[in-house]
Amino acid sequence: MAMEDDLRRIDEQERRLAFERFDLAQAWRLGVRLKEVAEARAAPVAIDITLHARPLFFVALAGSTADNAEWVRRKRNLTLRLGRSSYAVGLKLALAGTTLAAKYGLPEADFVAHGGSVPILLDGLGCIGAVTVSGLPQRQDHALVIETLAQFLGRDLDDVLLAEG
Repeated sequence: MAMEDDLRRIDEQERRLAFERFDLAQAWRLGVRLKEVAEARAAPVAIDITLHARPLFFVALAGSTADNAEWVRRKRNLTLRLGRSSYAVGLKLALAGTTLAAKYGLPEADFVAHGGSVPILLDGLGCIGAVTVSGLPQRQDHALVIETLAQFLGRDLDDVLLAEG
């Protein structure tokens, strides 16, 4: 039941976190805010904000490794390809007992269904990019992005945050 509950909450998170507009200045401010939140938590993460094929923000914080940048790339690829949070995709695959390769024909070298990449959704348009974090357990990577996005957009998500666990 926990996976189904997380999926329901992620669906609602994504619905509520759509932007009315998104530009380079917002990407920078969001990236800096995410960096500040991660630093305050001493989170050893890499952070990336990308519009389709256009990198806008990247930072690797103390304690992160080159491997985190690779995980960012693979998570981001999945979110950009499917327009969904990488954590939601991973949960759906787990519930269905299948894999990215079996369901979508996506190679593991370039795609990973592991939490931490969240779509940048534009009202009326859909997924235009992704905000991605790597370095914590997948649920925490996802939560870090969601909590910061909600704060950035001034949205209350207390009722749909993932339960501690």
